[in-house]
Amino acid sequence: MKAMVLLSGGIDSSTSLGLAVEKYGKENVIALSISYGQKHDKEIQASIDVAEYYGVEHLFLDLAKIFQYSNCSLLKQSTEEIPEESYAQQIEATKGEVPVSTYVPFRNGLFLSSAASLALSKECSVIYYGAHADDAAGFAYPDCSEVFNNAMNEAIWEGSGHQLKIEAPFVKMNKAEVIKMGLEIGVPYHLTWSCYEGGDKPCGKCGTCIDRAAAFKANGIEDPAN
Repeated sequence: MKAMVLLSGGIDSSTSLGLAVEKYGKENVIALSISYGQKHDKEIQASIDVAEYYGVEHLFLDLAKIFQYSNCSLLKQSTEEIPEESYAQQIEATKGEVPVSTYVPFRNGLFLSSAASLALSKECSVIYYGAHADDAAGFAYPDCSEVFNNAMNEAIWEGSGHQLKIEAPFVKMNKAEVIKMGLEIGVPYHLTWSCYEGGDKPCGKCGTCIDRAAAFKANGIEDPAN
């Protein structure tokens, strides 16, 4: 059995890769990294380092053109600033009625659909991706929810002729729990990148930096990437 893992280079996807390698062996795991027109390539570079660490085959896909009409603050063409506040503060501001400004329109839906085609071509039976409960909370990223995951899994299972499933092993876990699991299996968090800014060092101010720091602190350790 072979697995494809969506690998952004961040904590969650790198932990997904670690789990897949543990379960299937590196020779049966393929990493897929997708560019979507983001403002920097730091995560893609991190994904290269993580994939090399695990010794897995690594594929790349560019879907930037699909998002060219979006004004999501993560994208190159955006006129919006990336918020310098936690996700909890952003959710409070939106009253949990709309996604946060760093939500890329239906990104996980598009990523999973694209990955399904590639996975079938590469004779994979499962796709792993790193959606977790913190991202889905308060409607911040609706394409990270358990409801979304179940719907996409059913669509891909049926659309592939019952050849392919998706797994989101962290969909009921928060980020601190993801890191706890990753530490137990030796995920190389020192190689990962989460910051929405593309500086030499993480900004420490964007939502993902704030939540990442809190998750490592909850595990009683400093972020090894700092």
